[in-house]
Amino acid sequence: MPQPPFDPRRRRLLQALGALPAIAPALARSDPLETARTHLYRWPTPANGDALVGRTHVSIVRDGETLHHVARRFDLGYWDILLANPDKDFWLPGDGTPVIVPRRFILPDTPRQGIVINAPELRLYYYGEDGRHVDSHPIGIGRQDWGTPLGTARVTEKIPQPAWYPPASIRAEAAARGERLPREVPPGPDNPLGAYALILDLPGYLIHGTNRPAGVGMRVSHGCVRLYPEDIAALFPQVPRGAPVHLVHQPVKTAWSQGRLWVEAHPLPTDQDYTAKDLRFSERERNAHATRISNEALERGHLVDRNRVAAVLERPTGVPTPVTGYD
Repeated sequence: MPQPPFDPRRRRLLQALGALPAIAPALARSDPLETARTHLYRWPTPANGDALVGRTHVSIVRDGETLHHVARRFDLGYWDILLANPDKDFWLPGDGTPVIVPRRFILPDTPRQGIVINAPELRLYYYGEDGRHVDSHPIGIGRQDWGTPLGTARVTEKIPQPAWYPPASIRAEAAARGERLPREVPPGPDNPLGAYALILDLPGYLIHGTNRPAGVGMRVSHGCVRLYPEDIAALFPQVPRGAPVHLVHQPVKTAWSQGRLWVEAHPLPTDQDYTAKDLRFSERERNAHATRISNEALERGHLVDRNRVAAVLERPTGVPTPVTGYD
């Protein structure tokens, strides 16, 4: 297949990502005590049909951080932080710069059990077995030519310190780039599966860690779902064998909370999307989503604020926004 012209924005992004190993110590800043991190990703499961969890707040860039550092500090991914801060320089936001931290989420419209993966949102949810809490983590998923499948699956096996056996298709892709992949990559820093892997009953698909955390929140994998090393370490011991996995496509989520209808929008990125200005719904998609949102409000006797609905769909931020009632 002929390759499209190389986009200069992609070149700059890849060059910057290539420089990340030099700043790896800073990227790895995470509290070794997992109990000190649970407030970043765990909330009580809402009751009475509510589906809104967490809160959005503002943090300050410090110590030469990039937006990637800020995102990882708050357990967010690439598109999470980028959509919420479209006018900030991703690599040089500047010390002292206020940054929106989008940690409020509408839970996907799925059974509240096991693992839920919402592909457009690039986010995983896990409902604890006791039903009392829900955890949420950013993920990396398959790029367009290696898409992550949708549907229902189950966790069939849990493997700590997994070895990686690159399939023939991936070895062929590497060979086309002039690289040679071994048939087995043992556990360790060069293993792209990281330290833990959850095997699904979808042949060849896993939920795992990564040795390249900069790709979390992007479409960069060969179809598997990758998490930050600290997130897979927290998730792995909780998930039992046999746990259900719901893989869904819900780019626009809605929820009734506090007597108002809230909307959260996440267009699915493509391989050619790099900035917040790139990531948009088509006019046809916007019209369809706007109609659905308006009808949902009407069913409860409410009228939406059409300007707010238009703003949410035309410039998605990934932040839940009320579209009925008044502030």
